[in-house]
This record gives sequence, structure tokens and C-alpha cells, in this order.
Amino acid sequence: MKVFYVYILTCSDNSYYTGFTSDVYKRFEEHNAGKHPTSYTYSRRPVLLSYIAEFTNPEIGISWEKQIKKWSRAKKKALIDGEYDRLPNLAKKKKFRN
Repeated sequence: MKVFYVYILTCSDNSYYTGFTSDVYKRFEEHNAGKHPTSYTYSRRPVLLSYIAEFTNPEIGISWEKQIKKWSRAKKKALIDGEYDRLPNLAKKKKFRN
């Protein structure tokens, strides 16, 4: 059975990068080696592998990646830190004008 991964990297500028791959450790090495000069992480190396989730269904994995990419920094940090009970309260707040 093929396994897919959603991962979050912490970049040297303390930003987060979320990705999807079938070989998370190879992809992590590629990020740190600067294999893709036009990628987000290229100028933010070195990166640390901060979160991994495994999926056997790639569609579910891609959906999870897309969801995480929309999250606030605080929500991503809670996920990385395993503070799952905080996730619902860290949804992005919409600003309303009066």
C-alpha cells in the first residue's frame, strides 16, 4: 500500500511551509539542498521538519494540505505542538466593518 505525507517545515525565517509528497524524507532533503531555486524554501534554508501526517488515500492528503495552508500561523503552531484541543479556537477571525 502506497503512503503519502502532508508535512510542515519550519524555515530559517521562522515561517512555515506545508507540502505533500510520497517520500517525505527525500523531499525534506531536497528542500534543504536547494534543489528547486524557485521554491518558497530556497531562500529560507535550512528548514526543519516539524510535522508529518500519513495518508493512504492521496485525495484526502491533498485536501488536508490545502486546509492547513489556509490556517493562521497560530493554528499551524498548535498542530505542530500537538495542542489539538486549541485548533477549533484558532480559526481565522473575519474582520467586519461597521
